[in-house]
Amino acid sequence: MPQHTTPFASPPFDSQGLQGDLRRMAEVGAPERRRALTWLAALGGGSLLGATGLSGCGGSGGAATSNSTNGSSTVTATSSSGEVCSVIPTETQGPYPGDGSNSANGSVVNALMLSGIVRSDIRTSVGSASGTAAGVPLTLRVRLVNVNAACATLDGWAIYLWHCTRDGKYSLYSSGVTNENYLRGVQATDSSGTATFTTIFPGCYSGRMPHIHFEVYRSVNTATSADNKLLTSQMAFPTEVCETVYDNASGYSASVSNFAQISFATDNVFSDGHDSQMLSITGDISSGYVATITVGMLA
Repeated sequence: MPQHTTPFASPPFDSQGLQGDLRRMAEVGAPERRRALTWLAALGGGSLLGATGLSGCGGSGGAATSNSTNGSSTVTATSSSGEVCSVIPTETQGPYPGDGSNSANGSVVNALMLSGIVRSDIRTSVGSASGTAAGVPLTLRVRLVNVNAACATLDGWAIYLWHCTRDGKYSLYSSGVTNENYLRGVQATDSSGTATFTTIFPGCYSGRMPHIHFEVYRSVNTATSADNKLLTSQMAFPTEVCETVYDNASGYSASVSNFAQISFATDNVFSDGHDSQMLSITGDISSGYVATITVGMLA
C-alpha cells in the first residue's frame, strides 16, 4: 500500500502564489513536502515563510507557518487562546474505501449512497444488511479545525470513516463480510467542529499498524462520492493501548502476532511521521475507550 499518493508536478507549485504553495505542501505526504520546501527555499521562499506565513482570518491567533524538523515539514497555527494546530498529511485511501472510487466483485462499491450511512453508531450494518461488529467499544471524537484561520473550528462539515473488524476484515470487501457494511459511517461536525462515532477497537492485520481511514467533505450533502472529498488521511493508535487490548480482550487473538511483527518505523504509511495522526485515548477494556483527535486543514 503506497504512502502519500499525491505527487507534485514539475515544477512543484501552481500559480496561486505562496498561499497556494503552502496549501499544496500540506495536502501531500512528507517526502513531497520536503522536496517542495527545498524548491521553495531555493527561490527565497524560506524567508517569506518566516516573515509572512499564511494570513489567519477570523481571529487574532498567529498566522499559519511552515516548519521543517528532521527532514519533515508541517504547517501549523496558533489560536488566540494559545491552541496550536497543524495540518494532517494526506494518506492513501487504501484498497477498501467504499466511497465509489473502486470496485469489488465486479461492481462499484459506494457505501456513501446507502440509506442510513449518516449515523453515529457504526457497529451495525444498515439497509438490507443486519450484522453487528463485535469488539471492545470505542467512542471516537474527531474535531476539524482550519489551520489557515488560527485553528477556527469547521462546523457543518462531514467526516466519512471506515476501519477493519477485530479480525482485520473490511466490510463490503473481505471474504465473509462482503454483504455487511458495518464500521463505516458519516457524521456532520457540530458547533465545536466535532463529529462523534461509536465503534469498536480495530484489530491489527498483517503488514499495517492499527489505523482508521477517513475522508473529509464540505457537508453531509456532498459526502456521496469520493469525487467530492477534500482530504483523505488515517489515524494511528498508541502502541501501549493496542498491546493492552490485543493481549487481554476477547476476539483479538490474531492481532497479537500481527502486531508483534510491525512498528511505526516499518509501517508504509506512518513511517515518515505520525504525530498529527495519533489518537489520544483514555479508558479500559471493560468500560470501553474514548479516542480524540484534532484534524487540521487548510480550508
